[in-house]
Amino acid sequence: MRLRPPSESPEAAEARSDVLKAVEKYYRTRYGEASPFVPGQSPVPYAGRQFDEREMLSLVDASLDMWLTAGRFANAFERRFAHLLDRKYAALVNSGSSANLVAIMALTSPRLGEKRLRPGDEVITVAAGFPTTVSPIVRAGAVPVFLDVDLQTGNVLVDRLDSALSDRTRAVVLAHTLGNPFDLARVSGFCKAHDLWLVEDNCDALGSRYGGRLTSTFGDMATASFYPPHHITMGEGGAVVTSDSTLKVLVESFRDWGRDCWCAPGISDTCNKRFDWKLGDLPHGYDHKYIYSHLGYNLKVTDMQAALGLAQLDKLEGFVAARRSNWSFLRERLQKYEEHLVLPEATADSEPSWFGFLMTVRPEAPFSRAEIVHCLEDRGIATRMLFGGNLLRQPAFVDVPHRVVGGLDNTDALMNRGFWIGVYPGLTEAMKEHVVSCFDSFIASKSGRAGKGVE
Repeated sequence: MRLRPPSESPEAAEARSDVLKAVEKYYRTRYGEASPFVPGQSPVPYAGRQFDEREMLSLVDASLDMWLTAGRFANAFERRFAHLLDRKYAALVNSGSSANLVAIMALTSPRLGEKRLRPGDEVITVAAGFPTTVSPIVRAGAVPVFLDVDLQTGNVLVDRLDSALSDRTRAVVLAHTLGNPFDLARVSGFCKAHDLWLVEDNCDALGSRYGGRLTSTFGDMATASFYPPHHITMGEGGAVVTSDSTLKVLVESFRDWGRDCWCAPGISDTCNKRFDWKLGDLPHGYDHKYIYSHLGYNLKVTDMQAALGLAQLDKLEGFVAARRSNWSFLRERLQKYEEHLVLPEATADSEPSWFGFLMTVRPEAPFSRAEIVHCLEDRGIATRMLFGGNLLRQPAFVDVPHRVVGGLDNTDALMNRGFWIGVYPGLTEAMKEHVVSCFDSFIASKSGRAGKGVE
């Protein structure tokens, strides 16, 4: 997607065109042909950036403006992203982790009255996941209440929600694990029944659907990440989406230094009373651009990042289709190993936009996680653990006040025996066949059937 450039002279416009033609030529020369895949020698990454000349053209086009903070490309991305997810508003930030941070901090604002999240309040979540889903809860002074997860979906055991509820519960914050939606019917119904905030961490699940609806459309807010392994990338970047105008203003305030002013960068006096406010103990008429209503941060993106993201948005549908196809390939071809591996399943009534293929080595399997992971890695196949495993075992969380409801047996099982491999769009047929071949030979050798093949 090309945006109309800012006003410039005919000579500058011609020079811009020449630069962009040179960029297109550079892409073809530098990246036009992929190296052939050699099994056992070439890497099979778990994820990676997928781009062509369109991303490079958009990136360079934005750089020629020399508008080094958020500008026309960021504005265009926010509008398109909100529309894509059927939300009214999207606020770009510099990472998915920052998106989680400002979403949770927005809930602490005094402007939310009795519904605000206060120190000592409780937030229901899971310990099997990425730390920055949970760390903003702790930073807000709230108490995370941890529930266990299902081994096949990787998502929260919804039957334990009622047991986790207390008179201090204010919110539920959950991620869609590796692109697989959690049970949004049960979770959103629980939140509505008890007047709780729901924040969907959608960083690994862009394009996933539940009950025909896109994830990100069920919660009061949802977050996204545009780090290179994710469904689309800006290099670094993230977003918060919402349809609540109050939450939109609060998210932007915490993102933009905590300021009370809502003017876009380079714009002044949107409120038509810039020098006529009286807030806090400041003198009447203090410049509204320098009045701060929250303890905020500076978490904005640059226009160059947003330009890259705009080009990626055009490809999202194809990326999602490739991820689903790759996941289905692995699920079908590895089905025969269910006696040794707990294989993943999509949550009922969902269409995941998969981020990875999760497996858990069964306790009775004739091999350990360490053995199969080392075998795969030795043959160039990248593996990953389920992020932080059980976060309560992590050094940073050892002394964090929390509650656990019903035990975390499956979370510990994922920590001790779980791992995942990639399904990203860059996988070729040769790469996928190599992955399956490595599983075949390894499990045959461990099952006493080396040289006999695997039925």
